Amino acid sequence: MSGSLSFLGLGAQKSGSTWLYFMLREHPGLYLPPVKELHFWDRDRALGLDWYRAQFAPAPAGTKAGEITPAYAILSHELIAEVRREFPDIRLLYLMRNPVERAWSGALMAVPRAEMTVEEASDQWFIDHFNSAGSRCRGDYKSCMQAWLRQFEGERLRWFLYDEVVADPRAVLMGCADHLGVDPGFFRDLPEEKLNARYNEGTGVPIRPSLHAYLARLYRPQILALQDYLKRDLSAWLEANDRAMGTAPKSWLDRLLGR
Repeated sequence: MSGSLSFLGLGAQKSGSTWLYFMLREHPGLYLPPVKELHFWDRDRALGLDWYRAQFAPAPAGTKAGEITPAYAILSHELIAEVRREFPDIRLLYLMRNPVERAWSGALMAVPRAEMTVEEASDQWFIDHFNSAGSRCRGDYKSCMQAWLRQFEGERLRWFLYDEVVADPRAVLMGCADHLGVDPGFFRDLPEEKLNARYNEGTGVPIRPSLHAYLARLYRPQILALQDYLKRDLSAWLEANDRAMGTAPKSWLDRLLGR
């Protein structure tokens, strides 16, 4: 039915969701609102379900409507249950990135909000941010998926790695189209210049070696758990993080870890 919600993009934050939003908007069989992140379920629930449904009312007849808000990945069990009650037939998309890189990118986004430059932010400021509940939850992909899959059948959620977006964006988009029930052939024929457009690029500031080592140690258990859960080889993430730990002086790493 035109105007009804057919899909949600869940995140993760800083994992290519802006690119995905603009690419899906290209498809004639899909409708996404002009605003990428509606933040209804995590922030603006008080606006009411009538307001939310109205955001998809302009969808042309025969299209499938949805939205992408990365913060939905960490919704409470109660809110996910409400999504299920209101929209039981939706499909879910979830992008994931090496959580070390995601945590760094997320922290860089928070620096100007703290009215600082990156140079002014101390290692300890970054460490405090990395250990905040919001940052840790956003990087715990296994728990995020499990929360949604308590309410939705497994076949309703399709996940992709940010690495796949970088290596073969066309295949990712065709996989998304197939999952959403629209013609994947549109993305097969999409020109390269559209396919490789860049959106919402980060600052490009590299991770400080000390902080890279800290994050690598922090997220290693979760990456290993995710690897087992997905039955997907994540050795590229682990090896990149292991190299970071190997290059950091032990005394430096011990100090950062509070030893």
